[in-house]
Amino acid sequence: MATDPKMAAPSVIDQTHKTLSDFDPPKKKKRNNFALTCAALASMTSVLLGYDIGVMSGAAIFIKEDFKLSDTKIEILVGILNLYSLIGSAAAGRTSDWIGRRYTMVVAAVIFFAGALLMGFATNYSFLMFGRFIAGIGVGYALMIAPVYTAEVSPASSRGFLTSFPEVFINSGILLGYVSNYGFSKVSDPIKMGWRFMLGIGAIPSVFLAIIVLIMPESPRWLVLQGRLGEAKKVLDKTSDSKEEALIRLADIKQAAGIPPECNDDVVTVTKKATHGEGVWKELLIHPTAAVRHILIAGVGIHFFQQASGIDAVVLYSPRIFEKAGITSANQKLLATVAVGFVKTIFILVATFLLDRIGRRPLLLTSVAGMIVSLGTLGLALTVINQTDKKLMWAVVLCISMVLTYVASFSIGMGPITWVYSSEIFPLKLRAQGTSMGVAVNRVTSGVISMSFLSLSKAITTGGAFFLFAAVASVGWFFFYTALPETQGKTLEEMEGLFGHFRWKSAAAETKENGSAGVQLAATSNGHSS
Repeated sequence: MATDPKMAAPSVIDQTHKTLSDFDPPKKKKRNNFALTCAALASMTSVLLGYDIGVMSGAAIFIKEDFKLSDTKIEILVGILNLYSLIGSAAAGRTSDWIGRRYTMVVAAVIFFAGALLMGFATNYSFLMFGRFIAGIGVGYALMIAPVYTAEVSPASSRGFLTSFPEVFINSGILLGYVSNYGFSKVSDPIKMGWRFMLGIGAIPSVFLAIIVLIMPESPRWLVLQGRLGEAKKVLDKTSDSKEEALIRLADIKQAAGIPPECNDDVVTVTKKATHGEGVWKELLIHPTAAVRHILIAGVGIHFFQQASGIDAVVLYSPRIFEKAGITSANQKLLATVAVGFVKTIFILVATFLLDRIGRRPLLLTSVAGMIVSLGTLGLALTVINQTDKKLMWAVVLCISMVLTYVASFSIGMGPITWVYSSEIFPLKLRAQGTSMGVAVNRVTSGVISMSFLSLSKAITTGGAFFLFAAVASVGWFFFYTALPETQGKTLEEMEGLFGHFRWKSAAAETKENGSAGVQLAATSNGHSS
């Protein structure tokens, strides 16, 4: 088959006019600093949960002595906040649809402020539980709204990086809680006063957060749902990588909200159903499409397995775990716990830079595999220690190493990806309520684990408990492999098309396949034309 010289000529001419700069690699896009700032400020509300988790692990030691509490009451005290937070996360979906994502964050900070003060001034167990109830509602609000706002304000190119910020700040809060435990354990009367400072000082960041949230812009997607297109466009112009991307994002959001493309006024009328979420639960639970059903299973499932694999048992009861491993000094237990918080925070920071480069699936599957190995090895080491009266130094070192390996594995994938994935996959109209369902499952599972870990350890030994967590994590790995498609590089409005069928290709593989198909199509066309 001869080639037409007229068709070949332009490509030869084009090549002769190329310069060295034409062969340079494409310039990497700079991160949008305004979107990064908004995501960081919104995600700071997650510090509230992290601080409470971290600080309770040490404060519980002194509260138990002060109020003369049994292990059962300590379990309930530590874990009940997760169940109380259900009220906040359930209310946050509707609240954020009514008053906006930004003011919902203010509500979260104000409620937690009241709860922290009540816990700090508690005079008995009942008073302390009431403070936990109030703080739990605030934590529930913060947990649901931070990832939703961050996902809605982020450009697709860096959404994984920015949406992982809530988990970064949860881990930062945990580390602050651990440091607070160690610091206030040095006061003159730690049993009577130390734990009060540990819990009460949590009120300070909530004041700062409530004030700083007021300088943030509102979510562009919420503004569109209110018909405030002019304001939404201004926010999108600032949070997008280019003016063209801002216009595309606005058009996609308008389509998802049911606003005709020709409506370009600064303020338009939007139906009440689209604005305030009426009919959402029916569409989400009663008559879902195949894609929505798949999204719901994926969003709820990833939250369940994140907590059912035992992370809160390790974070909340790490002093007890180290005690079982053979560390008896309170000072050494708290220092080892600080090391857990430090490792957890470092690896979550590493994960934020990998999410948009490697993708969600590879990181998640690798992370869970590491968790399975470390949980199984930790269970084995604790079982060996439990079977002997001697102090086996190698087993103690192995236990500490496996706890650190477990939190590192969790933090590099399972921790941040749960929040990134669940906040980005739901369609716009279902996002607030869908995300709140995921958070509710997360908190219930966490509550069950944290309120039963000591009893479970007594029933099947601490080593047996970690073998159980390893088994759950193994089931989770197969669930993620079969049910969660790759979402890297997709806009929020494109997500629904990934679900409803089981395709597990990475974004890169899909792009490559599409490119190959394009080449084949072009070759076929050329063949026919010749």
